[in-house]
Amino acid sequence: MVSSRRSEAERADAASARDTGVDPLRPSDYDDGTTGADAGAGTDAGADAGDPGRAASADRNRGDAVTAPKLGPVGWLRFAWRQLTSMRTALLLLLLLAIAAIPGSLVPQRSSDPNGVVQYFADNPDLAPVLDSFQMFDVYTSVWFSSIYLLLFVSLIGCIVPRTKHHFQALRARPPKTPARLERLPAYVERPLASSDATDEGPTAESAIERAAADLKRAGYRVERYDVRGAPSVSAERGYLRETGNLVFHTALVGVLVAVGIGGGFGFAGQRVIVEGQSFVNTLAAYDSFNPGRFFDDTSLTPYRLTLDELEAVYETENRDALGQPIDFTARVSITGDGEAAARELKVNEPLYEYGTDVYLLGNGYAPTITVRDPDGEVVFTDSVPFLPQDANLTSIGVVKVPDGLDEQVGMVGFFYPTQTTLSSGAFTSSYPDLVYPVLTLNVFQGDLGIDEGTPRSVYQLDTSGMEQLTGGQTGVDSIELMPGESAELPNGLGTVEFENATPDSADGDYSESVPRFASFDVHHDPSQGWVLVFSVLILGGLLLSLFVPRRRMWVKAVTRADGSTVLQYAGLARGDDPGLERAVEEFADAHAGKEPVAE
Repeated sequence: MVSSRRSEAERADAASARDTGVDPLRPSDYDDGTTGADAGAGTDAGADAGDPGRAASADRNRGDAVTAPKLGPVGWLRFAWRQLTSMRTALLLLLLLAIAAIPGSLVPQRSSDPNGVVQYFADNPDLAPVLDSFQMFDVYTSVWFSSIYLLLFVSLIGCIVPRTKHHFQALRARPPKTPARLERLPAYVERPLASSDATDEGPTAESAIERAAADLKRAGYRVERYDVRGAPSVSAERGYLRETGNLVFHTALVGVLVAVGIGGGFGFAGQRVIVEGQSFVNTLAAYDSFNPGRFFDDTSLTPYRLTLDELEAVYETENRDALGQPIDFTARVSITGDGEAAARELKVNEPLYEYGTDVYLLGNGYAPTITVRDPDGEVVFTDSVPFLPQDANLTSIGVVKVPDGLDEQVGMVGFFYPTQTTLSSGAFTSSYPDLVYPVLTLNVFQGDLGIDEGTPRSVYQLDTSGMEQLTGGQTGVDSIELMPGESAELPNGLGTVEFENATPDSADGDYSESVPRFASFDVHHDPSQGWVLVFSVLILGGLLLSLFVPRRRMWVKAVTRADGSTVLQYAGLARGDDPGLERAVEEFADAHAGKEPVAE
C-alpha cells in the first residue's frame, strides 16, 4: 500500500515537472544554464506560472551568462607553461624531433659530407639554394631543429620534476584505506572463512587477515592493516616500480639530449682522402675538411699518424647477374702514436677507435699516378691523383693542375676506366670495377688556373672559364689516351705526361695492382659517447619496467553477515589497463582461502 502511494506521488511529481518545467529532485534555485536569454520562451513562461519563486530567480539570472575568468599576463604564462610541461606535449615534441631529423638523411650535411654538399649544388643548381635557405644542409644545427630540441628539453624537465616529487611522496605514504564496499570494484570475489583459521573458539577473522597480510607481503606488496566499521582488513599495493621506470625513461631521455649537446659542442668531425702508401697526421691542417663543435679547441687533438698500407676490394665474379658488385672492402692501416706503432684493419661498418677518435671508412676509388715533364724532361708535377667514382663500375673523373714549371699554367680533366670498353655511341665506359684493362684519357687546358689570387679552389674541379682547351671536345684534337706505363706529348710543345705503372715489373697484361687506390676516411671525436650509451640502456630498461610492471592495489576484508557467518572479500584495482587483474585476485583468493602457498 505504501509502495502504491509512493508511485502515485512520483507520477504526480513527474506530471507537475512536465507542466511546470521544474525537476522535483533538484533544489528550487538550481540553474542548469537554460534560464538565461537563450532559454525557450515557452519554458520560461511555464516555469514562471507554476513556480513564482523560480520565476523571480529566473528574472535575476536572465541575461547573466556564465563566463570564465579573464587571464592576465601571469595567467597566460602559467597556462602556457602547463601546456608545455604536459606529457602529451613532450611526446608530440619527441615525434616532431624524429620527423625533423629525416631531411638530414635525405640530403648531404656540411658537418659530415661537405664534398657531397658541393656535388649536390653542382647537380641541382636550382633546388640547392632553396634548400640551403631552409638550412637543409645544416639540419642538426638549424634554428628550427634547435628550437624543437630545446623545447623538448624544457618540456621533459617540467614533466619530470613534479612527477618525481609526487612519486617520492607516494612511496612514503601508507597504502590507502580499505573501501567500505569492495563489491563495487572491478575485480571482486568472496570466499568463506577457511577452517584452517580456526582456534579453540572457532575460525577467527583476525587470523585470516593476518595470514593475508603475510601472503601479500611475500608477494611483493606494501601492506597496512585497517579496521572498517569493526571489520578487520588489509590494504596492499605494489607496482611503484612502473612509475620509477617511467621516470627513469624520461630522465635518461633528458640525459641523452644533454650528452648529445655536450658531444656536439666539444667534438669534431673531419674528412681526409689517403692514397695507398701515404700518411695522415691528426692535426688541424692535415684534414681536407673539418667541422669543429662550438667549444672545440684544436689543442685537444691527440697527435698520431695513420698510414694506409693497402685497400683490398673484393668483387662478385661467379654470379653473372651480380657480376662486379662489391662484396667487401678492407683498409689495412698502421697507426703510430706515443712512440708505438700498431697494424689495424677497418671496414665500412667496422670503424676503428684509436686515440679518442673513431675512424670510419666511407668510400674508395683509384688514384692514378701522373707525372708531367717540361720539354727538357724535368719533372714539374708528379702525384697520385684521386679520381672520384661516377658509377658502380668506378668510371671516375679527376683533375690535374700544373701551376708552375711550364710555359703556361696547365690543367687536365681526366677520365679513368678500370676496365675500358666502348659503347655503341663510341664513348668510353668501364664494364667492371677491378683493374682488367685500365685506360686514362685526358683533356688538356692551358691558361689561368685562378689560384694566383689566393682564392681557395676545389682540387676536384677545374675552372676553365679563363683557359683554352687544347684536346678533346670541339678542338678537333683527340684526347690523350694512356695505359699504365705509357706517356704522350702535350700539345703546343708544353712537355710530356706519363701514366705511371705502380707495378712495372709485373707480367705483361697483368694490371691488377698497376694503379694505387685511395680511401676516404671520416674521423669523429665525441666525448659523450659513453654517456649516450649509459643513458640509452637506462631508456630501454625504464621503458621495459613501465610497460610490463602492473600497478595494483588489493584488499582483503573479513565481513560478518547478519546470520553470524563470516566471509572474506577480495578486491583489486589497477591504475591503467591491467587485463590480468581479475585473474590475479581470483588466484590469490583461491590460494589464501585454500591455504595454498602464494607465488612470490
